[in-house]
Amino acid sequence: MTNSAAISAYWDAAADAFDDEPDHGLRRAATRTAWAVCLDDWMPPAAVDVLDVGCGTGSLSRLLAEAGHRVTAVDLAPRMVEQARGKFTTAGLEGRFLVGDAANPPTDQNSYDVVLSRHLLWTLPDPDAALRDWISRLRTGGTLILVEGRWREAGQTGQPYVAGAETLPWHRGIAAEELAAAVRPLVAELRVEDLSDKPDLWGHPVSDERYALIARV
Repeated sequence: MTNSAAISAYWDAAADAFDDEPDHGLRRAATRTAWAVCLDDWMPPAAVDVLDVGCGTGSLSRLLAEAGHRVTAVDLAPRMVEQARGKFTTAGLEGRFLVGDAANPPTDQNSYDVVLSRHLLWTLPDPDAALRDWISRLRTGGTLILVEGRWREAGQTGQPYVAGAETLPWHRGIAAEELAAAVRPLVAELRVEDLSDKPDLWGHPVSDERYALIARV
């Protein structure tokens, strides 16, 4: 059993070094461009309202805002949100930033054209409930984008996450087939795009399962 205070503290402590990972900070031009190309492919063609849940330091949020989308970004860790906000300020971009539970974002009754989540589901005590919540926030015809995986390194880094993390339903990630089965009854259509063979996204080749699930309601 995990608790939100411990999770928030963990990610706050990780915030300063979070962007050192190539796919987190997007500091390399090739990595940044690779993510921008994917987002452009997954997103609607016109500028839309996007909810980025579990935004971390806001690298994907920034790419979306640079493409003209209106971004609301949510994360449980205040230091992550602080860094995300700083990226927008530095770039002269506008966005809305909220500290709160990404599984139940504190956005009142607002609805969105797109809900985006990257590598978040493994941290959640009830990922199925989170999926239902996110989909309920989408407007008719809206898009759910889940960047997920079942990565080889999960649980093998030697650094503990938080007490009880091993009891989380998807604590080692989730395979594309399993996630598609969970999402399919909630949406009108979905597709899965393999990302394991795109090393520029990660800053290096990977040997584990990584993918994007794009669904429409």
